[in-house]
Amino acid sequence: MLGTPALFATAYGNVGSSIYYALGVTAVFALGLTPVVFLIAGLIFAATAATYAEGTVRYPEAGGSSSFARHGFNEVFSFGAAWAQMLVYVATVSISAFFVPHYLSVFWEPLRENPWDIVGGAIVIVLLVGINILGAREAASLNILLAVVDFATQALLVAIGFVLVFSPSTLVDNVNLGVAPTWSQFFIAIPIAMLAYTGVETVSNLAEEVRDPARNVPDAYKLVAGATFAIYLTLPMIALSALPVYQQPDGDYVTRLGLPPEEGGFTNDPVLGVVQNLGLEGQLLHGLEIYVGILAATILFIATNAGVIGASRITYAMAGYQQLPSVFRRLHRRFRTPWLSLTVFAGLIPILVILPGETRFLGTMYSFGATLSFTTAHAALVAIRYRHRDEEVPYRAKPNLRWRGVDWPLFAVLGGLGTLIAWIVIVLQDAQTRYAGFGWIVGGFVAYAVYRRFFVHEPMSHTVRAPVIILGALEVSFRTIVVPVLRTPESEEALVAAARLATDRGARIAVVNVIEVPLDEPLDADLSDRENVSGEVLDSAQALLESYGVRTVSRIIRARSAGPAIVEDAIGRGAEIIVVGAPRLRGRSGRQIFGRTVDYVLKHSPTRVLVAAGRRAA
Repeated sequence: MLGTPALFATAYGNVGSSIYYALGVTAVFALGLTPVVFLIAGLIFAATAATYAEGTVRYPEAGGSSSFARHGFNEVFSFGAAWAQMLVYVATVSISAFFVPHYLSVFWEPLRENPWDIVGGAIVIVLLVGINILGAREAASLNILLAVVDFATQALLVAIGFVLVFSPSTLVDNVNLGVAPTWSQFFIAIPIAMLAYTGVETVSNLAEEVRDPARNVPDAYKLVAGATFAIYLTLPMIALSALPVYQQPDGDYVTRLGLPPEEGGFTNDPVLGVVQNLGLEGQLLHGLEIYVGILAATILFIATNAGVIGASRITYAMAGYQQLPSVFRRLHRRFRTPWLSLTVFAGLIPILVILPGETRFLGTMYSFGATLSFTTAHAALVAIRYRHRDEEVPYRAKPNLRWRGVDWPLFAVLGGLGTLIAWIVIVLQDAQTRYAGFGWIVGGFVAYAVYRRFFVHEPMSHTVRAPVIILGALEVSFRTIVVPVLRTPESEEALVAAARLATDRGARIAVVNVIEVPLDEPLDADLSDRENVSGEVLDSAQALLESYGVRTVSRIIRARSAGPAIVEDAIGRGAEIIVVGAPRLRGRSGRQIFGRTVDYVLKHSPTRVLVAAGRRAA
């Protein structure tokens, strides 16, 4: 069960981690305008967070921009967004792992440079892929603790910097518009600065595990946006005050924040560079260096793991919609994890990307994939608002413009223009990234076209769910089981049946409780009392399932009718079976039926349905 704190911690663990490399990579281009560039990127991020918040609440399923594109356009756009996301996760794994040894260089100096940083990064990736194949679970409480410690440490560095080194005059002198930086450097620095917001997809990809998406998802995005905006606005000011821009003998303007270690710079460990130039001395400086080095390495290690998990999730989702071969969603017979997708997309490809050891290339490749994925997400939300203009939703982001019967999302329009322009700038100004990025996209679409035509025999634009994997004559490989619950004996029977099924097949159980909202009330009405009751029901259900040692998640769903909501939830999760409890009723014809909700699920669910029927009602 994930609430707002856990979602915030997981997302900030990713977004907040990027300061440890984004600061140096951005300063290479932006020089004295680095704080301004982060401010502009932050505004684009705020618009993007609003788009993801609404899209995730509408469609709480793994996939993020890929899911939005499926509902807004068709499967071709969905694949393009998913493939761009895959590039983002590959780059996230690569760059986060690559910087772990840089911060551990407080213990051994050679880790700051090639080849030892490449070796160290590859070891981190191999270790995390292995751990995830074995099926180790993330500790949500540890993530929350580390996120709080990380934010507190970054805030402490800002506070110390404002006292000891902050200089408004130095910040002004750092800038020589059109020269340091040049306009070309300034414009390419903006998409590069989006590295600072690595992890915006994280909340969307955890949507399946959120108890109350309409409340938790928007709140988590708001907290992440606020916290990151505060740090990325202030810490660069301290960094450029401590490590100002200067002119080299050859006439180039640089800051040590953006120079490689062999030239006496800190592009490989920019936050350590800030610590070393705060004016501290002796044991205090040495102790702070070790503390920041260990914390940064730990946070980056967790961010790498989040990228590994993200790559696994998006691969599994793509294979579930037959955008990738079904082999990528097969689970290990013993560990019940998608071992092949982890090995290929979270292991081999990120290691290959690390091998050149080029920080700038890792950053620009991330920005290429991220800006493309974000642009698709914004466009998809605009299309969803237009196509489903009369649809009731439990959450609608703001600001909007009502015109011709449609609430047009201004944040998505402006955010989409910002990310599109940023993507065009990268494509036009960086040849290496242009060829590598387009190679990734074109190669993916060619493979998708071949797979759909010769193996699936369906058009690329059609949404096609992969069939349930059959391992033997009667053995079905379940990964997710959905169990709708009420406070009834029949629900308890359904939970017990699902627990036994999950224990036999190593599946996860998603427990859902539907709050049916009357037609005379809006879907986002204040229903605190009923939500509290739903929470109690879900807590009891989870307690029962935990006694069987089964992995569980829970969700509260607001809907007009329970039956369609249950079916939609199961489809969104890619569940293989729904287990529902119901009293048995006698129909007029003498047949035994199970009531309105269960009858609807039986009739309309594309997945298997198992009914745990109680005694016949009188």
